[in-house]
Amino acid sequence: MMFYKFAYPLPVVAFFAIIISQAGAYDPLDPNGNITIKWDVMSWTPDGYVAVVTMTNFQMYRHIMSPGWTLGWVWAKKEVIWSMVGAQATEQGDCSKFKGNVPHCCKKNPTVVDLLPGVPYNQQIANYCKGGVVSSWGQDSSTAVSSFQVSVGRAGTSNKTVNLPLNFTLLGPGLGYTCSGAKKVPSTVFLTPDGRRKTQALMTWNVTCTYNQILASRYPSCCVSMSSFYNSTITPCPSCSCGCQNNNNCISGDAEIESVVGKNRTRSRNSNAMIRCTNHMCPIRVHWHVKLNYKEYWRVKMTVTNFNYAMNYTQWTLVAQHPNLDNITQVFSFEYKPLLPYKYTNDTGMFYGLKFYNDVLKEAGADGNVQSELILRKDMSTFTFKQGWAFPRKIYFNGDECAMPGPEEYPYLPNSANSKLISVSTMASFLLLVFANLLGMI
Repeated sequence: MMFYKFAYPLPVVAFFAIIISQAGAYDPLDPNGNITIKWDVMSWTPDGYVAVVTMTNFQMYRHIMSPGWTLGWVWAKKEVIWSMVGAQATEQGDCSKFKGNVPHCCKKNPTVVDLLPGVPYNQQIANYCKGGVVSSWGQDSSTAVSSFQVSVGRAGTSNKTVNLPLNFTLLGPGLGYTCSGAKKVPSTVFLTPDGRRKTQALMTWNVTCTYNQILASRYPSCCVSMSSFYNSTITPCPSCSCGCQNNNNCISGDAEIESVVGKNRTRSRNSNAMIRCTNHMCPIRVHWHVKLNYKEYWRVKMTVTNFNYAMNYTQWTLVAQHPNLDNITQVFSFEYKPLLPYKYTNDTGMFYGLKFYNDVLKEAGADGNVQSELILRKDMSTFTFKQGWAFPRKIYFNGDECAMPGPEEYPYLPNSANSKLISVSTMASFLLLVFANLLGMI
């Protein structure tokens, strides 16, 4: 049989290209994660309506950090924004046609940002003024919502004459989100504070935005290194994990840190020149160390290191996928929450900082890391240190999947080792430590 170079028609190729590009937006560890934007028309005005726009982050571990979200759309007709509460348009646009009252924004494609905390009372609304910072649903559902009120003019004044905005875009705060078209849904029902009366929006439409890491960046934003007590070799992050095209612009020494970082504290938070020079060139490295082996338990130490000299990671999250997380016994220094993306699978968990203690991963330097240790109970029917079983399958930081070493590079268990020898060696180390402490007390 002969095969020709162009055996498949172009439409078929295009179809598979679309499928592959959309598949990148599907996160197997958070299959239902999205940001839903709900637009509730609350009242009619002489030339339009007043609406409350609510943004809810249903993603389990991907939040919107500082400097916050930016929402944009295109008006279907010649609408203008008369006023806003809880948010503001970044540009007013050309309002020269208006002789009396001047609208807040006359642009065809307005861009809206959240207000900062501490604004006057008349600019406040529920879930308002958080600087655009929105928690993930899994981390804190009470702060996973952001809202603002908008008064729209030169629009329809009934459900039949209002045209839905087009081409919604969301930055959170960078690229990565793709938004659906606006879709009419049943009107939202509200319950009064006393719980005795229900009210209803005059009209409601929804927009759904999903995240695609490939759209956000060509390269990962974090990497994973590994080590173990049973092997002296440390497996580093893969070389150029986060791209090496900018390694000439990184910071390489203490003198350069003082001269460059000290002068550029106000520079763009996305500047590659603020990252320390490393073989992996990642702003974040996660290190997984298999620390100790007990008879019925084993112990892991996780360290997250920030190599970015201009970025504090607020409300950071770390997600790990490991088969023994179904038997996690204790977590030190971090909050832990199991994630159950599938009904009968419990191998994924989310870690995040304790509030007011280590929920901020500070910029690179002496304090630019957070650490925790885990104790996991062994299931003797599945437990082993062989073939890299003790190391995670996937690691996510702030919702982005980190670059992992190849399976052949994982710290391996020496051929001469067995569980009894490991337990004996661990006990010997423990006894030596106790003996040293006793000597120090004498």
